[in-house]
Amino acid sequence: MIQTSVFGRTADGKNVLAFRIKDGANEAVILSMGGIIQSLRIADRHGYPVDVVLGYNDVASYEQNGGYLGALIGRCANRIDKGHMVIDGVDYDLYQNDNGNHLHGGKVGFDRRLWNYVFEGSDGNTLALTLHSPDGEESYPGNLNVQVRYSLVGGELKIEYQALSDKKTVINLTNHAYFNLDGEDSGDVLDTTLRINANKITPTDALLIPHGGFRDVTGTPFDFRTGRKIGERIGDTEDADIRNGNGYDANYLLNKRMGEYAKVAEAESEKSGIAMEVYTNMPALQLYTGNGLDQDGKSGHYGPHAGFCLETQFIPNAVNCPSYALHGDPVYDKNRLYRFTTAYKFVRK
Repeated sequence: MIQTSVFGRTADGKNVLAFRIKDGANEAVILSMGGIIQSLRIADRHGYPVDVVLGYNDVASYEQNGGYLGALIGRCANRIDKGHMVIDGVDYDLYQNDNGNHLHGGKVGFDRRLWNYVFEGSDGNTLALTLHSPDGEESYPGNLNVQVRYSLVGGELKIEYQALSDKKTVINLTNHAYFNLDGEDSGDVLDTTLRINANKITPTDALLIPHGGFRDVTGTPFDFRTGRKIGERIGDTEDADIRNGNGYDANYLLNKRMGEYAKVAEAESEKSGIAMEVYTNMPALQLYTGNGLDQDGKSGHYGPHAGFCLETQFIPNAVNCPSYALHGDPVYDKNRLYRFTTAYKFVRK
């Protein structure tokens, strides 16, 4: 059974709950605020539990610090150019919270909301979080009802997303966990070996907005198809996309069919012996290497590259780029069910 406790209180006095999900030696703690993965303890090669996600020990830190550590992101993950989109001839201007662009749902995204919950499954060991986003919230059209289910079984943290709107709208949900397979208190992730099954990224302008193009990763710092350390070419500032992101902040078009559930990435720590496999039926994945991190976390200071994100999603700015929407359209008709799954599976090496 899932154990429930009070994690703390928001600035306006509301309780934030912590849900503890056990899986043998492994354990996840999920918060009712933002569906945040507050900790994820995975047994290393010696059976010792290692917390592999960045986070905070109190609610105030989640409220006051940026970075979206461990949080659910919505209604629309990633960036929308100038916060502008057109749906069926109607212009929508969304909140511009990132250099004149819209990022991760706007001023108060799903990461800041308190979610309702129920426990599901025959053993009550699946956490189902629900949220209602009213028509016009952050200027998005439609009353949107969202459910996100977390389970931890056999070393696999599975996240199942569902959403339904009563108007045509944009839906693009993800989780913004920062992973450090050496342990969240261990420094940077530059020695982590990473593999991503993708031939192309979506190049961006200086403000990290992609505009419809694709870039072959062959011969570039973005080629992780055969696996290499994150730090090997992260400082290659002669590359425009590395320079724009001050490191890795790039979206990959995955080598699979839209809707196909498959393994799309792997990461491994030589130090802990913990390896992570990423599975999804989403078409794209954002690699972010925490280039802007500068805050105190659970066990000390998180500086640049203290964690890496592998955020499954639709391609950023696809609402404005038909070439991206061809690979997965984030615009959903009224009463069309949005349903996707992502899993992070941990194994010992």
